Amino acid sequence: MTDPDKRERTTGGAAGKVAGAAKQALGSVLGDDDLAREGRLQEAQGDADQEAAARSREAERREQEAKLEREKAETKAELEETRSEVERQEREEAAERDRRQGERQADLDAEQEAEEAEARRRSEEAAAERSVEQAEERQVEEGQSAAELEQEARRAEARAELIDPEENR
Repeated sequence: MTDPDKRERTTGGAAGKVAGAAKQALGSVLGDDDLAREGRLQEAQGDADQEAAARSREAERREQEAKLEREKAETKAELEETRSEVERQEREEAAERDRRQGERQADLDAEQEAEEAEARRRSEEAAAERSVEQAEERQVEEGQSAAELEQEARRAEARAELIDPEENR
């Protein structure tokens, strides 16, 4: 049996497993139970080291997957935030376009109303001028008619004077 205070350092991993198997075989051939036992222990240590390394690699792989999933989630969240921001900006731009279009339309409507009002004013002014002209024409016609009636009345008086000169005095 080996002295526990004089333990030999064993190599782990695949090399330790191979070395352990060699020591175990050599101990069995030589009849050295301590060497065979040390070989078995070294081989078991190699197996344990390999399994620990495999578990470590698996844990590292899972950690990397988890990290990748977190990064994916962060990227997705950032993408959604960016999309939301773009949509918000597009809505604001559309609202601004609509506002400007509304202002342009209001300006056009006001301009059209002003033009229509000006056209109505000119039309009404022209109608008023025609009315004045017609009234003046009627006044002239009435004046002419009155003058004609006066002349007619004087002629009638003159004829009446000729017929009966004393009656009109």
